[in-house]
Amino acid sequence: MTHRSLPAVGVLLLAVALTAGCGSDDADRPNAAPPASSLPSQDATGLPSAPPPPSGPGGSATTPATPAQPAPAQPAPPQQGTTERRPASPPPVVLPPRPAGAPAAQQVVDAFRAAGLKVTRPKDRSVDCGPDGLGLGCSEIVATDAVTIYVFPDEVSASDIAETWSGQSYQRGAVVLNYLEAKTPAADRPRYEKALNNLR
Repeated sequence: MTHRSLPAVGVLLLAVALTAGCGSDDADRPNAAPPASSLPSQDATGLPSAPPPPSGPGGSATTPATPAQPAPAQPAPPQQGTTERRPASPPPVVLPPRPAGAPAAQQVVDAFRAAGLKVTRPKDRSVDCGPDGLGLGCSEIVATDAVTIYVFPDEVSASDIAETWSGQSYQRGAVVLNYLEAKTPAADRPRYEKALNNLR
């Protein structure tokens, strides 16, 4: 009965030895598979997935820095030009007054009519004397088809203009008769001049 139990004890010892050998470190065996943590992970398709991004100093994952985008250029504000305000109407023309005792241009026209002389289509053109007496520097102008009557603020100005229109004008005091644009026959001019001289 003793000889029959020896083989059973030997089998038991062999099983214990094999069990102890299986409990040793798997890394010491050359054909051992690497731990699951060291293998690349696989996605649902069975292909290896990309490795995780490197972690930063604090252990958190860092993302690549994106270049700073320049701020959009702001459109330049429109330049506001100065708006020139124009007067609603031109300022009135200021002419120098005629001298005391000198007849007005309209009075000369009336004297010509009284003498039976033609003075058709009289028109006040005093604005042509110029603003503030500039231009010709006269005080009044009345133009007719027969003759144009100028009244100046003084006799010196009247004399200067009469010399400029020499041969086509007549002066008496501050009044100058101009025939340049008139249709008065040369033979009738003395009658106009006489009527002017008789004017008081």
